[in-house]
Amino acid sequence: MNKPFLQRYNKVILLLVLIAVDLCVFLLFGILLMGYDDHYDSTKGEYWSLASMNRNEKIIYISYQVWIVLNFVGGGYLLWRVLRRGKNV
Repeated sequence: MNKPFLQRYNKVILLLVLIAVDLCVFLLFGILLMGYDDHYDSTKGEYWSLASMNRNEKIIYISYQVWIVLNFVGGGYLLWRVLRRGKNV
């Protein structure tokens, strides 16, 4: 008996949705950090240093860095799952 399309490919669809959401979050961070790039003042500190950023830019920048770490952790977890599944087959 054939399974419905969504039931057969639900993991693939979920992975594609997660990748799309991840890219949208990176796009959002990139757009928000453009404000720092436009209004950078060299008298406040070195370029991309926290000293040269206002409070909102610091929050966005730190959130961006946390998002990168979460991506590495998530990617490592997915890699671990794939490798573990390969050993069990």
